[in-house]
Amino acid sequence: MRMLLAGGGTGGHLFPAVAIAEQLLRQDEAAEVCFVGTAKGLEAQLLPKLGLSLELIDMVGLVGRGLRGALQLLPKLLRSLRQSLKIVQRFRPDIVVGVGGYSSFPVLVAARLKGIPFILHEQNAKPGLSNRVLARFAQRVCISIPGSGVSLPQGKLVLTGNPLRRGVAELGTALPVDGKILVFGGSRGAHAINELMVASLPLLRKKGVDASVIHQTGEADAGQVTAAYRTSGETRIEVLPFIDDMANAYADALLVVCRAGATTIAELCACGRPALMIPFPHAAADHQTANALAMETAGAARMLVQADLTAENLAAAISELWQDRERLQQMAIAAKALGQKDAAERVVAVCLQVLSGD
Repeated sequence: MRMLLAGGGTGGHLFPAVAIAEQLLRQDEAAEVCFVGTAKGLEAQLLPKLGLSLELIDMVGLVGRGLRGALQLLPKLLRSLRQSLKIVQRFRPDIVVGVGGYSSFPVLVAARLKGIPFILHEQNAKPGLSNRVLARFAQRVCISIPGSGVSLPQGKLVLTGNPLRRGVAELGTALPVDGKILVFGGSRGAHAINELMVASLPLLRKKGVDASVIHQTGEADAGQVTAAYRTSGETRIEVLPFIDDMANAYADALLVVCRAGATTIAELCACGRPALMIPFPHAAADHQTANALAMETAGAARMLVQADLTAENLAAAISELWQDRERLQQMAIAAKALGQKDAAERVVAVCLQVLSGD
């Protein structure tokens, strides 16, 4: 099978695509995969490190620009469509998989124009713009969350779960005895979480929390956060702009402080790690708050509202959980019970069904 994977930009779109590609390559040694994304997306940094082929198009997002902004971007959209047509002609895929994000749109349109079948994968409960527009032309629409996709063609929906990075699903629910606090705000970091964590750490130390911390900051804040920790005299901190090996990071984590994106939720549930979740307040349709509330209701996480959060109450929340190992273990078990390990296999199976005519 020759598979073209379209989309990316952030880890929430890209990591499931990588998991799908890796699963296909494990199943079929003769398979070939190629990604299409943009030079500004995470894919341009990550895929070369993984040895996965990437083609670039010149595309930007349309969401939030209004009618006038969309019209102004029409020349760029047409250019990206021409680029996508050339990529499709050159790679000659058997099937195209769209994982969301603005770079997926012109590629999927090109596939449609060339008569190449495509499927969509939607990570969130509320589909993004590209997937909403193109769902009626897709052969299948794979969804990650039971009961989601109500606005999509019901006869095309397949519940697969959200494909995960290699190694994450293999972790057990037994938490490390000398575990760490893992802090991240998505693949590009979160400035608000970075500032809050830096300010709360001295307060945590006063409360007797002597934990090591792994803090993924994103590229923009890495230098500032490192300098702030150094000034405060912290030595048990590892600051990273980006974590390449999330499986090892989760393996070492006793508690995770994070956003509540779909891929983060899927990974926490697959590996069984308790979390303090701080939803991104400006996410589309506030879907991160809905994600975090669902995790809290299931007993797998505790949600903190960013608008109400201070260094003092973040330190209090971390300290309360850190000193209650029984509760942390119960949260880990609750998270693991929600996990789906075989999502990538299911998506590849859907592709095979489409190609076989089933």
